[in-house]
Amino acid sequence: MTNAISTPLAGVLLIEPRVFADARGFFFESYNRRELAAAGVDQAFVQDNHSHSARNVLRGLHYQVVRPQGKLLRVVAGEVLDVAVDLRRSSPTFGRWTSIVLSAESKRILWLPPGLAHGFAVRSDSADFLYKTTDFRVPEHERTIAWDDPDLAIDWQLTQPPVLSEKDSRGTRLRNAEVYP
Repeated sequence: MTNAISTPLAGVLLIEPRVFADARGFFFESYNRRELAAAGVDQAFVQDNHSHSARNVLRGLHYQVVRPQGKLLRVVAGEVLDVAVDLRRSSPTFGRWTSIVLSAESKRILWLPPGLAHGFAVRSDSADFLYKTTDFRVPEHERTIAWDDPDLAIDWQLTQPPVLSEKDSRGTRLRNAEVYP
């Protein structure tokens, strides 16, 4: 049975799959709809994404208005500090964030329900990040919260300034951002 652990944000789950390891290597089910539904993630996924990033790259905090995406996240090479921010005004954890280390070694999977902003910082030489989404990417609805918003005060555990895209360097502060009801 897959182990699902609640996090400080409403609806966000850390999933620890059963891993079968021996001298040959390992095997685990990275996606099993029945197991996830039993753990509280009963979703239809429509898109798979793969991101490769170098050390100190910080991506985020991204979200999509109008058609919010739930995300099932895992790292298949390297290690990242994964961060989620609750943008649902109706949520008891609105405006709060949580962070979790995801790595190829731990094989942990993170479920983010629709209505959260997401980002990560690469802690290894590089990282390959795979995630499933519950809705398609719609570029005109994409938004970015400032990774360094002082009101959020996220501890990214950085040892040097991050490598950012132009889009991520222009993020909006949460107080001025479009959020969900």
